[in-house]
Amino acid sequence: MRVLAAMSGGVDSAVAAALAVDAGHDVTGVHLALSPDRQTLRSGARGCCSVEDAHDARRVADELGIPFYVWDLAERFTEDVVEDFVAEYAAGRTPNPCLRCNEKIKFTAVLDRALALGFDAVVTGHHARLEGGRLRRSVDAAKDQSYVLGVLTPRQLAGAVFPLGSMTKERVRAIAAERGFAVATKPDSHDICFIPDGDTRGFLTRRLGTAPGPVVDAATGATVGTHEGTHGFTVGQRRGLGIAVGDQRPRYVLSIEPVTRTVTVGTAELAGVAEVRTGRPTWIGAAPQLPLRAEVQLRAHATAVPCTVTAGPDGGLVIALDEAQRGVAPGQSAVLYAPDPERGDLVLGQGTVSS
Repeated sequence: MRVLAAMSGGVDSAVAAALAVDAGHDVTGVHLALSPDRQTLRSGARGCCSVEDAHDARRVADELGIPFYVWDLAERFTEDVVEDFVAEYAAGRTPNPCLRCNEKIKFTAVLDRALALGFDAVVTGHHARLEGGRLRRSVDAAKDQSYVLGVLTPRQLAGAVFPLGSMTKERVRAIAAERGFAVATKPDSHDICFIPDGDTRGFLTRRLGTAPGPVVDAATGATVGTHEGTHGFTVGQRRGLGIAVGDQRPRYVLSIEPVTRTVTVGTAELAGVAEVRTGRPTWIGAAPQLPLRAEVQLRAHATAVPCTVTAGPDGGLVIALDEAQRGVAPGQSAVLYAPDPERGDLVLGQGTVSS
């Protein structure tokens, strides 16, 4: 099989490319340049896709003896991921840019170009498993990335290869070390790649400006603070609220209203939600018959919880949670799983949280 290995410059994509070579595939490596100013995209373990990362990827490709190219997708990434991120926060929602990058960049822009160039599939270092076109959780639960892949369609998954899904991250680093890859001990990138300093609020303020408004306590209706823009908050947030309340009980963001510039906060009892509504879902495979018992993961690093899924009146989903959950933010993905401890939980599909 002729495959294109997406090589970020990290240890996961390096080992994925190496395993594709070992499997006898005709492998070509490609690094994605996703910013016009790539010198600004890494700060220690934060960020990715910098010139340093491109050099790391090229060194691995050289050691594997495979062709290597850099594809400039900065304009597409800015439009489909960065601008979407800013627009969602401006609208009071909380997007997941890694999910959007997988959906719009890696498995649309890159996959489409790869197929047009005669490649059969794209190999990535994602920690997830593919079996018969179905997506399952990784063996390594701590590194599982099926959540941010849950938005992919059957066509996109048909063009994907995930060699790392059946091994732990510890094993991945061991393989890299055995091969002498310099990236064997390279820290994993984390946070948002285009915000390498980790200051999301500062990034959004530079893009959106300030728009002062009140922070209101849901229980009393009293104004307990002010803010410089609703884009600095996400539902479920506890820290950095800048408020003063008399009882000293922790407050959480309950809702965000960009039009009135109001951020509403409340105590833990008010922060839990027992029902989640989504927009129109995407399914991996045939749409299941509803109502459906499943498990749902509501954030990238959250624990999945049992739920009952029914059809909503607008073509979306209504997800009744067995246990109330905090931090369920509009704009996030609700990924549905069929539990399977032996073979890995099966991803059924997802919908974007609307309320």
